[in-house]
Amino acid sequence: AVTLTESGGGSVQAGESLRLSCTYFGNSATSYSLCWFRRAPGKEREGVAGINTDGEIMYVNSVQGRFTISQDSARNVLYLQMNNLKPEDTATYYCAIGHPTRHLLEYIPYNYWGKGTQVTVSS
Repeated sequence: AVTLTESGGGSVQAGESLRLSCTYFGNSATSYSLCWFRRAPGKEREGVAGINTDGEIMYVNSVQGRFTISQDSARNVLYLQMNNLKPEDTATYYCAIGHPTRHLLEYIPYNYWGKGTQVTVSS
C-alpha cells in the first residue's frame, strides 16, 4: 500500500500564496499519475492539478495560470504552488496516486489518497 501525507495548508487572505506538499511512501510502480484534488463544503470533489510519469500536466480551468504542480520524484514529494488565491479556492486539498493515465483530473485512476489539508482563503 502507498501512504500519502499532505501538509502546507492554512488560512490566508485573497491574493496570497501557499505551497502544499504531499509526501508518499510505498510506491513501487515506475509509471503512475499523481493528482491534487479538492472538496469544498457542499460541492463535489474536483481534480485540480495532475501529473504523470510521461511528463503530462493538466489543470482545471479555474486554477490555470495561478497553480503549479511539480514533483520531486527522488524524494517522493508532490507539490502544489498556489498563487493569487481566491475565496473560491477554499477547500480540503487531497493528493492521490494511481495508475498512469492521461485523464489526470478524474478520480477513477487513483487508488491511494491522503487525508487532506485544509486551505481557507478569506476576502
